[in-house]
Amino acid sequence: MSIKSPFRFLAALVLVPGLTGCFASPGGGSSPDGGPFGSRLRVALAFPPAENFSPYGADATLLSRLGVTEGLTALDANGGASPALARSWHREGDRTWRFTLREATFHDGTDVTPSAVAEALTRATKAKPAPAALAGVRLTAKPDGDRGIRITTTAAADPVLPMRLSSPSLAILSPKAYGKGNPDPVGTAIGPFEITKVSGGGSASLDRFDDYWGGRAHASGIDARFVKDGTARANAVRTGDVDIAEALPVAQAATLDKATLQEAGTTRTTSLQLNTRSGPFQDPKLRAAAREAVDTSTLVKGVFEGYADPGAGLYGPAVTWAESKRVKPTGRADAARPDGARITLATYDNRPELPEVAQVVQQQLEKAGFEVKLEVREYSRLESDALAGKFDAFIGARNSLLDTGDPVGILAGDYTCDGGYNLALLCDKNVDRAVEKADATDGTGERQDAAMAAEAEILGTDAVVPLAHQRIIAGVSTKVRGVVLDPYERTLVNAGTRR
Repeated sequence: MSIKSPFRFLAALVLVPGLTGCFASPGGGSSPDGGPFGSRLRVALAFPPAENFSPYGADATLLSRLGVTEGLTALDANGGASPALARSWHREGDRTWRFTLREATFHDGTDVTPSAVAEALTRATKAKPAPAALAGVRLTAKPDGDRGIRITTTAAADPVLPMRLSSPSLAILSPKAYGKGNPDPVGTAIGPFEITKVSGGGSASLDRFDDYWGGRAHASGIDARFVKDGTARANAVRTGDVDIAEALPVAQAATLDKATLQEAGTTRTTSLQLNTRSGPFQDPKLRAAAREAVDTSTLVKGVFEGYADPGAGLYGPAVTWAESKRVKPTGRADAARPDGARITLATYDNRPELPEVAQVVQQQLEKAGFEVKLEVREYSRLESDALAGKFDAFIGARNSLLDTGDPVGILAGDYTCDGGYNLALLCDKNVDRAVEKADATDGTGERQDAAMAAEAEILGTDAVVPLAHQRIIAGVSTKVRGVVLDPYERTLVNAGTRR
């Protein structure tokens, strides 16, 4: 498939809260059309850098939101691959793709060349641990002529390679970025904004990169602070200390002027995972009883205060093609009476809504006849026990398309016998067969159909109960234009965002 449509850049900026007087004054300069460039943007971010801005871990998405990094491709509104650093591509045989690069310059002033791109991708394949986008995939990247790069998967065909390369963890950096440790994106990336100063985990300053291939950004720079407290981020918008604040708690939405509140659907779903390997939920009839006990509309109206949609499946409304292709689950067990079956329900408090969701679900399960013990911890102190099956039920929020944009990825990782994030500990031959079939399916529409058939197999086991499809809530000054509320949670501000 050859891609030649123009690229609509969705580079990101991120939010930064601040205190009065903490942000720089507006920058000068003029835009390409002769008008003045916008001021520096003051943004409040929810999560600080956890790995010194390494693009291979959790900080990869942070970098893409800030508009610092880019990959060969991006994801469009329908979840398909669209041009980014690569302006076109086509497939050569089962395992090889050839990408044509656009003319571009790194932040350090060097040209983006096929050899530089090949080196960046090769470095990513050797990272320990491997970036999530490369889980189970081995590839080689070789320069091909002045503007071409040929990428080959070495073990098996990869029908979604262009989507995989959109992952923030596969961002392209200049050769100068790679030293002895993790690559350093400061001064070596490609996006419309360049990091110029980092103050520990508290703040970062970015300037507009004037040689960005997509044209100079309207904002002259970004002053970003990392503020974990959602109430503080909301207060900063309300008092005018920041222009944009991301990830506001739903409880804070009512405190903001409606004109400063923006929302959009995300591909993040909150679900109840039931332990199929040990405890009461080994019995599919008790899993069916738990599913029937849960009223998702109560969660949406009460806990999420309307800023979510009732759980329909593993993919929600922000996955625009999912509803029309959804397959009804079959073969579900009949629900049995719980008769006081004792279960432990766990969740984490990093996302403020989850403990509230868990309390409501606890009440609903108890009303149905279960005896429920609730356990809430910080996520890092919970994950290993959850994956080891030490809880009977687990409530978590998962972005179904974050890593690669491929709908099959979350199915393989979360619900197959060998899945690395299988919180339900599900091992079902019919599920594995359906997911394997979907993973081998080529063609965007055909792969989506196969993914929905696999989703139906998974839901038919009652190992997972989708609860709610969450929405992004951001605070945005009425003076700001062009904020991007990306359903994949990879971007926030692009080159056109301004105030």
